[in-house]
Amino acid sequence: QVQLVESGGGLVQPGGSLRLSCAASGSNFGIYTMGWYRQAPGKQRELVGAITSGENTNYADSVKGRFTISRDNAKNTVYLQMNSLKPEDTAVYYCNAKWRFSSYWGQGTQVTVSS
Repeated sequence: QVQLVESGGGLVQPGGSLRLSCAASGSNFGIYTMGWYRQAPGKQRELVGAITSGENTNYADSVKGRFTISRDNAKNTVYLQMNSLKPEDTAVYYCNAKWRFSSYWGQGTQVTVSS
């Protein structure tokens, strides 16, 4: 069982930056593929990006070049660095841990990009 707690969300102006964190409890954090998802009002949840146990990353086209995912296995934490934020990045951001048939979600953190 893995419990995930996201933090770092908030209100930011267009063009600004935020760094989200997702702290995981439990053991064997390093084996999980960690993903960041987001859900805007009235829209389906979508993958923002993910990082594998081998630290390979992939990103949605809409965030490539602006967002960076990293992980610190010693701290059981995954990060999402978001730069050049746009109003369309406004959403609740969720952390996900996946390994084989197991999948765990955090409670989400709100990111609002507005002037």
